[in-house]
Amino acid sequence: MFSKNRNKAPSRIDTLVGADTRIDGDIHFTGGLRVDGSIRGNVTESETPSTLVLSENGRIEGAITVSQVVINGTVTGPVHALQFIELQAKSRITGDVSYKSLEMHTGAVVEGKLVYLGDNAKVSGADPLLAVED
Repeated sequence: MFSKNRNKAPSRIDTLVGADTRIDGDIHFTGGLRVDGSIRGNVTESETPSTLVLSENGRIEGAITVSQVVINGTVTGPVHALQFIELQAKSRITGDVSYKSLEMHTGAVVEGKLVYLGDNAKVSGADPLLAVED
């Protein structure tokens, strides 16, 4: 009757951007990426589905395109969650959020549009917002 939530992000973290670390430039990664510091640039998964975790003190200024995203920090730019996004209580997003599955906690703030990708969305390498079928 009660099943384990299949949309939860895996707990495995392969890469960590530490609290006192600032990266200027785009990041392409696979596996799990946890950001406790700040990134000024786009964050994109490589060819395999990956997970991004942005902690409470983490900050990203740029576009995010990842299969699974857990946000509890600040994002300035669009977020494209190709499978699942969890917006925790202290998350602040200034930009549009596109998703297939959304979990939003009380206190999370999105200053932008929430765009449902749908079950039949065909994600191309271009822009997932444009991949929604009518």
